[in-house]
Amino acid sequence: MILFLAAQRFPPPEFSETGHKLPGFNTPLPRGPWLEHLDVIVLLAALALAAWLALRRRSRRGLVALGIFSLLYFGFWRKGCICSIGSIQNMAQGLADSSFGVPATVLAFGLAPLVFALLFGRVFCSAVCPHGALQDLMLIKPVRVPVWLEHGLRLIPYIYLGLALVFAATGGGYIICQYDPFVTIFRLSGSVLMVACGIGLLVLGMFVGRPYCRFLCPYGVLLGFASSVSKWRVRITPDTCTQCRLCEQSCPFDAINKSTIDAPSRSMTTDKRLLAAMILLLPVLLIAGGLLGGVTGKNLARKHRIVNLAERVYLEETGKESGTTDASAAFRVTGEPVENLYADARTVRDRYVLAGRLCGLWIALVIGGKLIMLAIRRKRHDYEADQTRCLACARCFTDCPQELQRLGLSVPEGVPLAPPL
Repeated sequence: MILFLAAQRFPPPEFSETGHKLPGFNTPLPRGPWLEHLDVIVLLAALALAAWLALRRRSRRGLVALGIFSLLYFGFWRKGCICSIGSIQNMAQGLADSSFGVPATVLAFGLAPLVFALLFGRVFCSAVCPHGALQDLMLIKPVRVPVWLEHGLRLIPYIYLGLALVFAATGGGYIICQYDPFVTIFRLSGSVLMVACGIGLLVLGMFVGRPYCRFLCPYGVLLGFASSVSKWRVRITPDTCTQCRLCEQSCPFDAINKSTIDAPSRSMTTDKRLLAAMILLLPVLLIAGGLLGGVTGKNLARKHRIVNLAERVYLEETGKESGTTDASAAFRVTGEPVENLYADARTVRDRYVLAGRLCGLWIALVIGGKLIMLAIRRKRHDYEADQTRCLACARCFTDCPQELQRLGLSVPEGVPLAPPL
């Protein structure tokens, strides 16, 4: 609200003599408070409608229609801002810096999809997120990603999340917003690199289902965690699974866990040894992650303007560099003691090192946890939607013969049906 009023009270100056033009804004201008409240109301209504369509109505058509609305409203009309994906950076900075205030609207956009995921699974991804809706509409002929590649690519969002929170918490910038591939499409402007990335992902998305959501989105990691313990969840079949595998073939996101009834048996002793080895490997990964994270944080701190300025002034003071830069000359004009600058730089560097170590530990924990999960053998009698990866798109519903029978529609010949209860 303060920014909105400030923009109205202090219009930008005009440089009629020099002809200088002020640079444009990279983000949409602040809007009136009632419009921000409207955004929150629309978000909550869309989340509630998505949950009802996915879990109660089991309607693919309804979710597609809602996705188009979300794309037009949150994407092209709101120009991708405010965005639930990027809001986690504001919250991270707010937690790390007590002087940084997080607007209530940002909190609502960051927390509301997570609360709904805790209750109903990833209904935000199904038809409310404009990024997901845009990719969903582009999907034409989905192809399978090899399992080994799928496992590797799915680690990227965890790493991206750790880096994004570190950068935000240390004041290093909002890299999720800076490198958002679709916001340039929503705003019809942006750098050549990001426009190319957005178009490239959309072309890839014609054959690989939602590549950004599955292999890049950091917010999807948090939604997956929340969805894994959701009270209500997507069920592929309305009653009995007949092992027909049609749902598995219909899912373009590889988000369905197969039944293990026909899986070849494995030695229990081998499984136990493999699991023990992965558990013993975890502390080694954590130590390595913490050390590498600290080194990385120290190097990243040199990009911060205060640390960069302190290093430059130090080189000038010790005679290792001659002359001054614009920044060092401006600092000397202030008359501030260099000791104060050095102290501020040490504070910033220590903060980066701590954040880097935490990020390294997080990445090591993710990799170690992934190896442990792969070593654990599970038994499933039915084909089930994976609670963490399922995007609640409802595609599998329309291919399930039990669902077709429930709706009174014709079932393809040769497809097994469960006997009526």
